[in-house]
This record gives sequence, structure tokens and C-alpha cells, in this order.
Amino acid sequence: MERSSECAPSSSDRESGASSAAGTWRAAVGGQVRAWRIEILLGLVLVIALSLPLTLFTGLGAGYLATALLLFVALTSLVLFTAPAGFRTEGPGPANRMTFLRAALVVPVAALAFHPSLQEAAVIYALLAVAVLALILDGADGALARRSGRVTAFGARFDMELDALLILVLAVLVWQTGQVGPWVLLIGLIRYGFVVAGWHWRWLQGALPPSRRRQTLCVVQSVALLIALAPLVPSVLAVAASLGALALLVYSFAVDIGWLYRHREPASVAGG
Repeated sequence: MERSSECAPSSSDRESGASSAAGTWRAAVGGQVRAWRIEILLGLVLVIALSLPLTLFTGLGAGYLATALLLFVALTSLVLFTAPAGFRTEGPGPANRMTFLRAALVVPVAALAFHPSLQEAAVIYALLAVAVLALILDGADGALARRSGRVTAFGARFDMELDALLILVLAVLVWQTGQVGPWVLLIGLIRYGFVVAGWHWRWLQGALPPSRRRQTLCVVQSVALLIALAPLVPSVLAVAASLGALALLVYSFAVDIGWLYRHREPASVAGG
């Protein structure tokens, strides 16, 4: 019994360990906040500048602005908690700065999905312009990363996840217009379904080679959804654009899944 009590950490030791862990966590988060402070400030200004006019001059109201700000806080928190530790001293780099500001452009568009009953034509056109700008800037961050020599796994993942989020948001907005059935949501959900499937079939988590096809189809999906979202576009064209984008997406995933299956490691077969 005495030996057991000697080996067990005392309450003061446990409190000291917890305090040390909390201090380390605060220091890490604080370091990231300092590293990203300019981007956070500019992003917040962007979100407010884009959301406030819609709040004041349309029927969206204060609830829309509150939603946009909450989404920005969630986005910022996710970036701070997942950014590499090296960013605390080196900074995120120009490419990640561009991606973060692009994400700030996506926030007001995403906030609209939470207010489907207030989506008047003027609001849709305003946010279409914002989404188009975010799409135009896609690719600029990759070019900046290559030019600055700061190509990182975090940056590539950040860019990819932002593209996937924008496509999902656009798919939701298209569905909410009533022009296209709920099947249009598959354009935004298939990619997340692929990720979930990889938890069971580990070979789906394999690294795919770079592909111009995937990059092109990402743009095609976004453009097709933007067309389908435009208020003056007839229903038949909205359906055709969305259906074409979905068909191309299914084809692209089929090609990638086939490649991953052919190049899977033998050990992964046992797991599915």
C-alpha cells in the first residue's frame, strides 16, 4: 500500500501537470493568433463589409450578420487549432494568407444558406458576385506558394477543404431555390462521403497523384452551380447544369477510386 501511494501522483502533481498543459495550450493558441492577426483582422473587416449592407438594405436582418460572424469565428478557430506549430514563428506565408481571405469571402455566402426564406434576387446576385470573386482567386494561393517556396501539406489541405465547402454551400443554395431537386446536394456531399468511406476502407486514404482533371472539374462544378443559382436562369438550364456537374463528379471519383484500388497495399485489403 505504501509503495502504491509513493508511485501515485499527488494532487499537487496532477494540478501542476494540468496547469502546465493549460499553459502550453494557451501559449500555442496565442502564438497562432499573433501569427494570423493581420489575416484575422482583414478577414473580419471583409465579412462585416460584405454582410452589413445586406443586413441593412435587404430583408435578411441582424440574424444574417450574426450568422456570418459566428461562421467566421468557427473558421478562424479551426485554422488556429490545425495550423502547424512552425507558423507561430515563421508566419503562415502569403499563400495561406490568400486562402484565409478567400475563406472570408465564402463566409457571407455560407451564412445565406441558414436563411433560405429571405433569399431575394438582389441578395442572390450580390453573393453570386462574391462567390465568383472567391472562385477567381482560387489558384492564386497555389501560385503564391510555389513562388515563395512555402508549399505545405496544411496549405494544400486548407485550399482543398475551402473548395469543397464552397461547392457544398452552392449546392445547398441551388437546392433552396427550388429550381433543382435535393439530388443536387450530392455534388457537395460525395466528397465528404468519400472521406467517411476511407475510415472503413483504408486504401481509400491513399495519396492520389496530381491531376489536372480534378482541378478542372472542381472549377466546372462551381461554375455549373453558380449558373444554376442565378435567378434569371430557367429551371431546365439549372437542372441540366447541375446534372452535368454531378455526372462529371461521379466519373472523376470513379476514376480515382479505381486507381486507389489498383494501387492499394496488401495490408489494407484485410481492412476492407
